[in-house]
Amino acid sequence: MPYRLLLIPLLMVLGACQSTMELDYDPTRDFAAYRSWSWQEPAVRYRPDDPVIKSDLTEQRIREAVGQQLEQRGLRQATSGQADLKVQAWFSVERRQDSYTTYYGGMFMGYPSGWWGGPSYAQTNTYDYRVGILQVDLLDGRDGRLVWRGSDEQVLSRGQQSPSERATLIRETAARVLSQYPPRAR
Repeated sequence: MPYRLLLIPLLMVLGACQSTMELDYDPTRDFAAYRSWSWQEPAVRYRPDDPVIKSDLTEQRIREAVGQQLEQRGLRQATSGQADLKVQAWFSVERRQDSYTTYYGGMFMGYPSGWWGGPSYAQTNTYDYRVGILQVDLLDGRDGRLVWRGSDEQVLSRGQQSPSERATLIRETAARVLSQYPPRAR
């Protein structure tokens, strides 16, 4: 029985790890016409504007990850002149809290005597965690209007991460965000 109780928090943590990919775009735009991109300055914005989150290293990792994903989708970074798309990324970290309740005891049904009510009680536990959210906005290079937006979030680990682990996490998140670009007709 105690092993079953350990499954509850594990399922809650796994549920928190599910991807919450969000996507929005302008269906009137011809995405096949977009062939080049450049950064909209500032290229990366942070919410909140916290020096713990905001760093040149984080910005460099985001720029590289988003750039690689755009290149894989056939878009080339404009070296000079007007680009078809302007790209801007947002990175935010939110603190969240979840709780789960475990019930002990309860009703027992026996034959032929019917129901028997035993003692029961509940224990509620809460846990705090942080979520990193990466949002990528693609704006039309000519009129400056938003044409595509994708975002995804990732539960951040509690322990200290190495630079390579941080880069991998950002690359994986950027790949999920841009996996839906260009949008397919629905």
